[in-house]
Amino acid sequence: MGFSDFAGSTLVHSTGGWAALAGAIVLGARKGKYGPDGSINPMPGANLPLATLGAFILWFGWFGFNGGSQLALGSALDAVAISIVYVNTNLAAAAGVIAAMATSYAMYRKIDLTLALNGAIAGLVSITAGPDLQNHALALVIGGIGGVLVVYAVPLLDRLKIDDVVGAISAHLVAGIWGTLAVGIFGGGDFRVQLIGVLAIGVFVFAASLVAWFVLKLLLGIRASEETEDDGLDKAELGMEAYPEFGRGSSPLF
Repeated sequence: MGFSDFAGSTLVHSTGGWAALAGAIVLGARKGKYGPDGSINPMPGANLPLATLGAFILWFGWFGFNGGSQLALGSALDAVAISIVYVNTNLAAAAGVIAAMATSYAMYRKIDLTLALNGAIAGLVSITAGPDLQNHALALVIGGIGGVLVVYAVPLLDRLKIDDVVGAISAHLVAGIWGTLAVGIFGGGDFRVQLIGVLAIGVFVFAASLVAWFVLKLLLGIRASEETEDDGLDKAELGMEAYPEFGRGSSPLF
């Protein structure tokens, strides 16, 4: 039908997002994440510098991911095409960061680092369907919109009581859908065909993933015990604590 997805906004990212959504629903929220009165209890990450480093490593790796999807470097035309992909990839990521920062500040009067990092990922995911666009300004628009969408998607999932621990569903599923549709809006693709592709792949992957998660839940179990959840999986699975300074008895707070 002419479905266009250069490096996988849908074939990679929203596919993973649909599977993650199914898994989050089957698994359920972490203990204490949502109160009986409907309140949402934030559970901050343990190490934001490491999270930031991880986001930059992903950003750097995306050049190989998107550029490598040209699948050839045997001619000057291929080299030029890859260079366009590189520039668009970087511009979209940068626009995603800035848009997420601005949106989080407008909503909360604070610049949220985790939302900024997810804004970068959302910008990268958004441009992945069409990084070969000739117009660099469009890469800024597509990445920027992705950064805005992720800031709104994170609290929306919380209101739906879906515990998306690192914002993966927001950054990969929501931005992946947007990036795929953007090809139909800006990239010369057929919007109707792009939408059909998004829906067809989404329905199949979500349904198949639900089955897979339920089978795993029945046969192996996918949930840690409450005691393990309190102690931490590092202690239960590895026999040591990743952050012993925060453990019970090691701080005056306890």
